Amino acid sequence: MTRFAPPGPLGMGGAPLGNNLEAVSEDDARAALHAAWDAGIRYFDTAPQYGFGLSEHRFGAVLRTRPRDEFTLSTKVGRLLVPNPGKPSARGNWIDPLPFRMKYDYSEKAAWLSVEQSLHRLGLSRIDIALIHDIGEDTHGRAWEQQFEEAMAGAAKALTQMRKEGIIKAWGLGVNRVDPCLRALEAADPDLFLCAGRYTLLDHSALDPAMGGLMDACARRGARIIAGGPYNSGLLAGGTTFNYQPAAPDLLAKASRMNAICAASGVDLKSAALQFIAAHPVVAAAIPGGKNAAEVTQNAALMKAPIPGEVWATMRAEGLIPENAPTPGNM
Repeated sequence: MTRFAPPGPLGMGGAPLGNNLEAVSEDDARAALHAAWDAGIRYFDTAPQYGFGLSEHRFGAVLRTRPRDEFTLSTKVGRLLVPNPGKPSARGNWIDPLPFRMKYDYSEKAAWLSVEQSLHRLGLSRIDIALIHDIGEDTHGRAWEQQFEEAMAGAAKALTQMRKEGIIKAWGLGVNRVDPCLRALEAADPDLFLCAGRYTLLDHSALDPAMGGLMDACARRGARIIAGGPYNSGLLAGGTTFNYQPAAPDLLAKASRMNAICAASGVDLKSAALQFIAAHPVVAAAIPGGKNAAEVTQNAALMKAPIPGEVWATMRAEGLIPENAPTPGNM
């Protein structure tokens, strides 16, 4: 069958507008979403987790003003929001979240309820893509396999039925690990995976045959990848963190060398990071976030900026990117 996939090569991730690590004003949130639309971005991803509903509220407030058939929207299931009147000013990475707490629930019933609750927060009559959120070891530790089995027996069943009934167009996983995606391809019939930080200039886990070869497995099944975390939380954007942790010395050195190669050709490393991801035919879209209009507009410009072939040739020759990784111009 022909599987639905979001439009690319660039989408917009919703974690920053849930006040991830820092507060974003309502004005900046609205301006960021309007800037994304003006830049031609038509794929938007959010989740109940992001600010405990705040990101969904903000996305819906702007997207409700746009023609519904002109954009693709994804959100996630697996966490239900429960009222929490005594909310703290911060909870985990989320600054000034809405007054709710999260409850993990990967059951069939919870998936239906989660989608309904998301529609209420968004103020929209439908979403296009539903993703089972965070069923990996990084979230659940040793219990992740049990959570995965529960999700396949529950949420995956519900989302498959929603797809069959036309309530959604596609479903998959939204995770930070490769293993759950590979297992989901064996256990069910997902359309796509939002895999954050696992296919970037610095992390090639999704491409690596030794780690299961997720990209090749998706190609065989006709599934697609949505590439989240294209800057690995900052290291590829001039920062010093890798996946929200202080970067190891070897990664710092690798990013520095990549930056030097790019700078020698007048290229922004962030541009190379985005375009490297988009060059793989399995990737439907890369989805950096944006806290304000300037960041979103810059991401759109970076995706289109010219990059000389010598940048990719040098990175490949120095072993910084894999031999089997497509690059712009040789896809």
